[in-house]
Amino acid sequence: MVKGEKGPKGKKINLKVAKNCIKITFDGKKRLDLSKMGITTFPKCILHLSDVDELDLSRNLIRKIPDSISKFQNLRWLDLHSNYIDKLPQSIGQMTSLLYLNVSNNRLTSNGLPVELKQLKNIRTVNLGLNHLDSVPTTLGALKELHEVGLHDNLLNNIPVSMSKLPKLKKLNIKRNPFPKPSESEMFIDSIRRLENLYVVEEKDLCAACLRKCQNARDNLNRIKNMATTTPRKTIFPNLISPNSMAKDSWEDWRIRLTSS
Repeated sequence: MVKGEKGPKGKKINLKVAKNCIKITFDGKKRLDLSKMGITTFPKCILHLSDVDELDLSRNLIRKIPDSISKFQNLRWLDLHSNYIDKLPQSIGQMTSLLYLNVSNNRLTSNGLPVELKQLKNIRTVNLGLNHLDSVPTTLGALKELHEVGLHDNLLNNIPVSMSKLPKLKKLNIKRNPFPKPSESEMFIDSIRRLENLYVVEEKDLCAACLRKCQNARDNLNRIKNMATTTPRKTIFPNLISPNSMAKDSWEDWRIRLTSS
């Protein structure tokens, strides 16, 4: 920035503007959408709207999230991606209703993630991608309800074993990190994928009738898959060289006759 030149002036958000930005989601929840508004500081006025279920402050110029954000006790969805945030407040651990947290594409370091994150016992999706993390907080291993975690485009060189033991984890994105041994990261991902393929019961635990029913269902499914891959599709118009080929050839004649009549 040139000396003496002022930085970008953020848009002023007052309570009236904020109220007009509340939308109702398809499932009847209240969502406060303040994304892409050029906001440079967290608007304190929105604390009067702390009963909303979702808050979107993404794609702004915000550098700091205050401790007062914990007043959003009903919040289940918080999107802060694409800002300039380098640290999350400790009070975020008090937002125990959170199911979704997106803080990707910020300036977060490992020191900027508070240990209080482990208090988010209900959270299912956490996106920490596109930041400056050089290690994964071990607190993530305590979040037993996690389904999806984004750690892509960081500075990670290892993943804690506790992550692979999360019982409900189905998706883990760790692409574009400087892992010293790529094969190790692939093995880790494979262990996550296997979580989706576990059988609820083993064959030995089923009675003969139930086992036979399961085997028949599996055989039928395999038969349908084989038919889909081996049976060629019949052409609807076998004599037509290419779709609309005749229409294409006669188009000029048709246009001349139309204009001359």
